Amino acid sequence: MAVATLITKPTKTTKSTKSTKSSHHPLKKKPLPAGQPREWYVSHNRRLKAMRLSIALLDSGVYHPATADNIKIRATAERIGIHPPSDTTCRMVRALIRYGR
Repeated sequence: MAVATLITKPTKTTKSTKSTKSSHHPLKKKPLPAGQPREWYVSHNRRLKAMRLSIALLDSGVYHPATADNIKIRATAERIGIHPPSDTTCRMVRALIRYGR
C-alpha cells in the first residue's frame, strides 16, 4: 500500500489587515417592552434562564432529560454563575432538552 506525503512550499509572510477576532458577536441587549403584565416578565426571564441552563447542560454532555435531574441542573446553574432555578424552571429545562424548543 502506497503512502502519500504532502509537500508544501513556504509562502511569503505578509501582514494581514483582517482582525484575528472571531466573527461571532453577542447580540446587543434591548430593553424589555414596557406596559406588559408582571407575569409576562416573570415567564420571559424564566424562559431565558431555562435556555441558558439547557445550553450549558448540552455543552457538558447531558443529552437526555432523564439524566438532567434537579440536582444536576442546580449544580450547572451554580457552575455558570446564575441563581438556582425553581422546580418549574427545571421542568422547563428538561422540556427544552427533550423537544429542542
